[in-house]
Amino acid sequence: MMQMAHDTLAELGDDALLALYANGDGTAARVLMGRLLPSVLRYAARILGDHAEAEDVAQEAMLRLWQVARNWRQGEAQPKTWIYRVTANLCVDRLRARRRRAASNIDDIPEPEDPKHTVVVQMIEKDRLRALDGALLQLPERQRQAVVLRHIEGLSNPEIATILDIGIEAVESLTARGKRNLQTILSGQKHAFGYDHED
Repeated sequence: MMQMAHDTLAELGDDALLALYANGDGTAARVLMGRLLPSVLRYAARILGDHAEAEDVAQEAMLRLWQVARNWRQGEAQPKTWIYRVTANLCVDRLRARRRRAASNIDDIPEPEDPKHTVVVQMIEKDRLRALDGALLQLPERQRQAVVLRHIEGLSNPEIATILDIGIEAVESLTARGKRNLQTILSGQKHAFGYDHED
C-alpha cells in the first residue's frame, strides 16, 4: 500500500489512522503513536509513581492497540478512550502485583528542567510536583485514576466513564472525593509547595 504524506495524515482522526495502519501504512502508525503515547505515558506515571514502569505499561498498551487494529470496528469506540482503558487496567494489575510483593519502594518521577527558571524556582516547582505526586499516590486507586484523567489529562467525564467502565455520576463522585482527599493530604504541606515564603 502507498503511504500517505505525514501532513495529510495529521489531519485525520484516530479511527482513520488506525484503519490505515491496519492496511499497512507505517506513517499512520507513527502519527497515531505521536498523538496517544505521550498522554498514556503521563497517565501511567501518575498512577504508578514510577516512570520506568509507566514506560512498560504505555508500550504494552500501544502494542495491544496495534494487535487489535485489523479487527477495529470504527464508530464503536475511540482509540484514545480504548487505550486509556487498557492503560488503566494494566496499571491496576501492576499495583496489585506490587502489593502482593509487598514492595513499597516508589521513586519520585523526575521532571524535566526548564532552563528559563532560576534555580530557586526550579527547586520549588520540583517540590510542588513531588508533593502532588506523593499526595496522588495516597489516594485510593479509583479516585487517583479519576482525578488524574480529569484534572491532569483533561479528559471529559463521559470519556473517563468509558475508560473506567463506570457511570458518569460515579466519575463525578470519585473526582469530587479525590479532590477533597487531596486537599486534606496537602493542607499541611505549605512548605513543600513553597507558600510559606509568599504573602
